[in-house]
Amino acid sequence: MLNSSLEGENAVTMNSTLKDRSALVLGSTSGLGLAIAEGLAAEGARVAFTGRRGDSARRVAERYSGALGLELDLADARSVERGLELVTDTFGEVDILVLNSGGPPFGTATALTGSALETSLRTLVLVQIDIVARLLPAMRTRKWGRIVGVGSSGIEQPIPGLVHSNAARAALDGYLKTLSREIAADGITVNMVLPGRIDTDRVNQLDGVRAEASGADLASVRAQAEGAIPIGRYGTPEEFANVVVFLCGDKASYVTGTHIRVDGGLVSSY
Repeated sequence: MLNSSLEGENAVTMNSTLKDRSALVLGSTSGLGLAIAEGLAAEGARVAFTGRRGDSARRVAERYSGALGLELDLADARSVERGLELVTDTFGEVDILVLNSGGPPFGTATALTGSALETSLRTLVLVQIDIVARLLPAMRTRKWGRIVGVGSSGIEQPIPGLVHSNAARAALDGYLKTLSREIAADGITVNMVLPGRIDTDRVNQLDGVRAEASGADLASVRAQAEGAIPIGRYGTPEEFANVVVFLCGDKASYVTGTHIRVDGGLVSSY
């Protein structure tokens, strides 16, 4: 986490303007979402930890002063509505919105059908757009806001076997880029951060699928993947979260309409 070596009042230094800002982080009971939410909380923000399992979200939130833990399942419209109502009832308006969702099914483009992609589009794109539409008016009124999407390096270099993710996350990226230009003058920044191979359960699951398909052992699959990364290792969730937390503060007030890769140099293009 940012400034994790510091304790007490000195812990809030890099993004001191996050103190008392309210933040809603979708999908924040594990993986990248959890690291982001904890990073924001460590910088003084009042964070809503959310996930399909409300008990898990509440347990994590108990670690941080002013935090909220609640059930918010992106696949359940009523759960989303209840969650948003609880966040706004508790925090008032939301200053920071981090769009994050679990990984969609594995699959190839040759086997994909429109109906099969529909569910992924619902949770990775459409529901997230609806949440932005719900929270954006208050940000525009206050002339301050941060919206950060968690994407994938597959937006720039499609990842084999992940056609659902490649297609849906690219759609969200296009929406956010368009939105960023429309609301920049309102003091609201909109960006997307693209993880490469970060050491999460999702990436470990992907390695397992590849190991099973190739007949190789898991350690060999991981070693091969690490060999393709110029830095030579998987990233940590905290390294990814550091970039997101920076984008949420005033120090990134002139950064909008962009996506930033956190991939150890994996993608070869700029």
